[in-house]
Amino acid sequence: MTVTELSPSTAYKVTGPRVLRSEWAKFWSLRSSWITLGVAVFLLVLFGAIASYTYSPDATGTAGPPGPGNGADSSAVSLALTGVTFASLAVGVLGVLLSAGEYSTGMIRSTLTAVPRRLPVLWSKAAVIGPIALVLSALGALAAFQLGGPGLDGEKIALSLGDDGVLRSLAGAGLYLGLVAVFGVALGVLIRSSAGAIASLVGILLILPGLANLLPDSLYDSINPYFPSNAGSAVYALHQSSDALSPGAGLAVFAGWVALALAGAAFRLAKSDV
Repeated sequence: MTVTELSPSTAYKVTGPRVLRSEWAKFWSLRSSWITLGVAVFLLVLFGAIASYTYSPDATGTAGPPGPGNGADSSAVSLALTGVTFASLAVGVLGVLLSAGEYSTGMIRSTLTAVPRRLPVLWSKAAVIGPIALVLSALGALAAFQLGGPGLDGEKIALSLGDDGVLRSLAGAGLYLGLVAVFGVALGVLIRSSAGAIASLVGILLILPGLANLLPDSLYDSINPYFPSNAGSAVYALHQSSDALSPGAGLAVFAGWVALALAGAAFRLAKSDV
């Protein structure tokens, strides 16, 4: 063997970058990836633009439709981010399909045969979809804000990109949706069923905060800000209400939920058969 030749064991060694490239190619080879990402961005832009162009102040001229994370107060940012809830379902479902879809088709056996250490598969899936969802969602939020701007000309709530907190909120929406996509991947690996993981995603993000209203007021007020979707909304809220977390605290709490789901998924992936 010459100096430039590689032994078979070296040539076919499983490494993190190779697993990452494999998951990247797998992600973009699926039509569902393109379609679901397109739907997420479309919903984000569409609902944000509609909310901005249909906004009208109340009789006092101080408030309009409720915005995400802002109670009854509206701003150009909260209106632009009206579609975040719908986009979060789309990117979350995409994360579930990226992971649980392999269990449905049986492809997971081939994947784990090629990567016997298993955990790099989970990390690579998360590393692929998270940044993609983050970047595209942030661009969608920016587009929604810019498209809705002309509809708010002359209104007191109108803002520009240079105003304090605007770019942070738009980037925060992208960060939140990127974490939701990773959350979907973790639930898919943990539950191993597309239908079950999607139902869990919807329940955790949308239904759980509503059910918490049945709790005593004192307990509800204490735990409400720490539910995943409520903590996540604090990340991209321009103004925080008195009972909401700060953007940094909201990010830490929601990232903790995602890390907890990833830890559970990693444990099951490593310890149980496929």
